[in-house]
Amino acid sequence: MSEGVDETGWDVEPGDEIESIVQAVGRLLKVCREAAGMTVPELAVAMGYGEDMIRKIERGARIPRPEFLDKVDTLLKAQGHLRAFMEDMKRARYPKKVRELAELEGRAVEMSLYSNHNIHGLLQTEEYARALLRTWRPAYSPDQLERMVAARMARKSVFERAPSPEFSFVQEEVTLRRPIGDTMVLRRQLEHMLEVAKLPFVELQVMPTDRANHPGTGGRIQVIKFADGTGMGRTDGDFSGRPVSSPRQLRFLDLRYGIIRAQALTPEESLAFIEQALGEL
Repeated sequence: MSEGVDETGWDVEPGDEIESIVQAVGRLLKVCREAAGMTVPELAVAMGYGEDMIRKIERGARIPRPEFLDKVDTLLKAQGHLRAFMEDMKRARYPKKVRELAELEGRAVEMSLYSNHNIHGLLQTEEYARALLRTWRPAYSPDQLERMVAARMARKSVFERAPSPEFSFVQEEVTLRRPIGDTMVLRRQLEHMLEVAKLPFVELQVMPTDRANHPGTGGRIQVIKFADGTGMGRTDGDFSGRPVSSPRQLRFLDLRYGIIRAQALTPEESLAFIEQALGEL
């Protein structure tokens, strides 16, 4: 965790549907605290947090970390009532858009992902993600930055599912060359990609810059397929960048992605290409 970032949780985003759950947890915390005969200052000392933070959690303005609920449940002898919300608060910690994407990825059986500007989020190391997010403007606060990084890393649990989805990644060569963070950050990022590429359910391909005529110039492409035969897709270049799910729109994206994949280096050639890029750093 970066210096200066409060480790008790994050503020609730106004209008987020998770807000009502966070408020319910806060009310329950207050009930349990009062039932235990403790004041806010006493609970703050016992937990090792500031009084203002406890008050923010109780009024539903702050999302408590799961570890906080686990500890305070024991302290207040809440018999598991606070601990029962640990999974809800784990999901609530992440921005709404990330939660929605993680839910889709959690149901996926097949994912086709083309990235032309940065390394795809599911392939990123924590230090690369942090360095990349620091370049965004307007800049994130330290608290917001760590929330975004944590959310991105949490999404990578999709690789641990059993059975795992089938992954196809196509990365433009430039994404392997741009030294986000610094050269050592990029080096460790490329080494991580080589490890992920060796997973039996992952195919990673590189699109060399000298492939001048391919249909990836419109931007990123994402196609997620589900077990029931439905899917969701998105691309920068069409549909105003919004998610689409109709069979016609998905066929359009499948066609484009299929051509990109065919024109990229093979998985074996791509591994050799990444190893060569590593050797040049």
